Amino acid sequence: MALAAINWETEWTSRLLLKSAGRGRQSGAPADGAADDIGVFASPEMQQRKPKVCAAEGAAQEMEIPVSRAPEAELAPPEHSPVSPKKRLALDKKRWCTVFNVAFVMAAAALVVVISAGDGATMAQLRRGGSPPDKLLGGLLPDGLDERSCRSRYESSMYRRNTARRPSPQLIAKLRRHEELQRRCGPNTNAYRLAVEQLRSGKSVVGSPECKYVVSISYRGLGNRILAAASAFLYAMLTDRVLLVDPSNEMDELFCEPFPGTTWLLPRQDFPLASYTNFSINTAESYGNMLKNKVVSADTPMTPAEKLPAFVYLHLDHDYAHEDKMFFCDDDQRLLSGVQWLVMRTDLYTVPGLFLVTAFQEELDALFPDRDAVFHHLARYLFHPSNHVWGLVTRYYRAYLARAEHLVGIQVRNFDPRHAQSPHVLRQITSCVWREKLLPEVLDTEEHTTRTPGAKSTTAVLITSLRAWYYERIKGMYWDQATVTGEDVSVHQPSNEGQQQFGKKSHDGRAWAEMYLLSLCDVLVTSGWSTFGYVAQGIGGLTPWVLHKQPENLTAAPHPPCFNDVSMEPCFHAPHVYDCKMRRGLDPGEVVPHVRHCQDVSWGLKLVDPKAYKA
Repeated sequence: MALAAINWETEWTSRLLLKSAGRGRQSGAPADGAADDIGVFASPEMQQRKPKVCAAEGAAQEMEIPVSRAPEAELAPPEHSPVSPKKRLALDKKRWCTVFNVAFVMAAAALVVVISAGDGATMAQLRRGGSPPDKLLGGLLPDGLDERSCRSRYESSMYRRNTARRPSPQLIAKLRRHEELQRRCGPNTNAYRLAVEQLRSGKSVVGSPECKYVVSISYRGLGNRILAAASAFLYAMLTDRVLLVDPSNEMDELFCEPFPGTTWLLPRQDFPLASYTNFSINTAESYGNMLKNKVVSADTPMTPAEKLPAFVYLHLDHDYAHEDKMFFCDDDQRLLSGVQWLVMRTDLYTVPGLFLVTAFQEELDALFPDRDAVFHHLARYLFHPSNHVWGLVTRYYRAYLARAEHLVGIQVRNFDPRHAQSPHVLRQITSCVWREKLLPEVLDTEEHTTRTPGAKSTTAVLITSLRAWYYERIKGMYWDQATVTGEDVSVHQPSNEGQQQFGKKSHDGRAWAEMYLLSLCDVLVTSGWSTFGYVAQGIGGLTPWVLHKQPENLTAAPHPPCFNDVSMEPCFHAPHVYDCKMRRGLDPGEVVPHVRHCQDVSWGLKLVDPKAYKA
């Protein structure tokens, strides 16, 4: 309707200008004078058409223009007007300019209506949900932060349905208090400068330190780095420590600052521990080595402050030793509480282990009544894509996914290079999505089918993988053959990097964008053991279908091909198996009802909803 109005107004304007041009020539105005007036406003294309307008003047004089006589009398001066020819020419130019301006404004107004309507329709398509977007995620996010420097923080709610998992009032209050701690003790404060000087001295603080810190070392793949930072953040909140993230591996370019009024990035240039990124299981200052070498002991009730080290390195990596795992014991946490600086290295999601520390359990129960949504809340609070990455997410989503009625995400991770192009793995994927009714099956014949009542009209499949082989075959399958339900299925893959490239900015940026795109899907299929999939399911609040990890000597598709996970929580791949009080081994999956063994990594631990969990 608005476009029709533009066409009518354009035709009306052209006729009016032609009539005015004819009168201008009759009253002595030169044709090129009128064209010069139009040239002030017209585009180059309009200016190129000016000779055609002039050539049509004779015809325009014979055309019947549907305008009233009163305006015509105003536009045409009396035959014996007392006005001089020079002044009459100036008046004609002014009238012509005025007519064009009015017509231009009318057309522009109609065009604005069209653009606004389009934006509204696009926003309606983005969310695919009935409720309005929850900008602050139920109070999880602080209000009033600069939206230009981090567009994703407040825009993300426009791209997904509102989650049913609401943060508890206790968690919201704890986050606001922790933000104040980060501002009071973080970099560029007097408290931080004093703490750095104390660390540089190599001596511990006498008495209780005003501010305490935990530094999270960033290394390995992006999924590992995200899980490690989330684990360090929860530990920082439980122990009232400032979280400082090592800016290595583009952590400063992939994510926005999560805390208002301060930074979470460690200022490396002034940090006294220059080689902290090289700390390993052999570092003398590791907690495990200090216990082993009797430098510290958790057996004594109170260790004097002067006997504590200036810092302790926490080696919680996948290869950590028995003494390192004492970190998850109550007596050891009491000892560590007096150390001002802790430096933590992990490539694991250690949160389930914190739920087994008796000293933390009461507060954790209050903060997270939904035990299977811990990472969901931590990740949505901490990890907001930088503006560059957010541009990758939103452009791809709007171009390929926004119009679909249903979105299915499939994350393919092959740990064995022999499975990079495996027909058996392809069969495993299609068997999973068809068996669980996540996607419609395809017909073996070339027949066309009518849409089944209740079937979705359009389904988009987002595939993420380091290679394009699986994407090309699944896309070809849904292009070459009709579906049994008559649904239209489109298949998309944003990138295929060939192999994982640790620490490469462009690779990590695309990986982060693809994790986030997967989190926007309605249904998710992930690969077992994969931290990439763990991050996507946690941010999206999706309990995934998980493809079984393929054995090395794969000769057929695994059966069953996949399973529905017990919760959206990531798996802690290398938990401690030690009873700190009895000082003997135990099964950590049998200690509390909400910490159970993972299905993809049988010895691992994950948080579950005990009411919904079935052994």
